[in-house]
Amino acid sequence: MSNGISHFCTRDVVTVAPHTSVVEACALMRKHHVGAVVVVEETASGKRPLGVLTDRDIAVEVVALGLAPESLKVSEVVQRDVTTIREDAGYAETVRLMSINGVRRMPVVDERGNLVGIITVDYVLRQIAAPLVALSDLVARERHFEQATRR
Repeated sequence: MSNGISHFCTRDVVTVAPHTSVVEACALMRKHHVGAVVVVEETASGKRPLGVLTDRDIAVEVVALGLAPESLKVSEVVQRDVTTIREDAGYAETVRLMSINGVRRMPVVDERGNLVGIITVDYVLRQIAAPLVALSDLVARERHFEQATRR
């Protein structure tokens, strides 16, 4: 669906199984330069998101409590149910769900609930800001045009 959020999401998603250790998840985050991994369950039809483990989750729920990350599985650290967005949803619905659920990253899923990508608040802000920058440039271009044509 080219009109939906899937047109804008990142499709190269770093995923882990629920039994993956926190240390392994951290290594993947470092390797791929990401701040989160999507915890998935492999099904016959694809990967179904179960949760999102963030670098903040690790800092607050593991490191700050003095827990041993090598002995913890990601499923033991993920604190909330996953909030997903359908690939055919628009920006307004995406932003609404992010705001209501207090999440900065949301897995994007198809009609069967399988992972197709991830959308982040950073990317949404860049997409929203681009047209605003173009509009702000319009004022300068209009002024320049006026100066060039009205002497």
